[in-house]
Amino acid sequence: MSEHSTPHVLPLRVYLGIGAILLIFTIITVIAAQIDLGFLNIVIALAIATTKALLVAFFFMHLYYDNKLLFLIFASSIFFLTVLISLTMFDTLRRGDIYEIRDINIEQDAIIYDESSSVGADTSGTNH
Repeated sequence: MSEHSTPHVLPLRVYLGIGAILLIFTIITVIAAQIDLGFLNIVIALAIATTKALLVAFFFMHLYYDNKLLFLIFASSIFFLTVLISLTMFDTLRRGDIYEIRDINIEQDAIIYDESSSVGADTSGTNH
């Protein structure tokens, strides 16, 4: 017969403390969203969200007190998620450098670039 270990029970004050910390991080998230920090806004938002997710996983889901192999699997998945999101952000931030050719007119003398023509101009060749 398999041997079952007793579940780890945390005191109520730990749950209430973690809940209060999560509430504080939520307030910090709302305040940080109101401040324009440029590209750092997404970094701060992701850092706060990751911290909140780790607190929930470690204490509410008892991952901190469970088998350390599960902890290692969870930590490595968070690491690889961070790497993949970072690579995606580097790609989206540098796309303008690659596609500079779209800003240049292919045929400089094309009629669509003629400033004397207007949007509602008569295209039949006769002036009214």
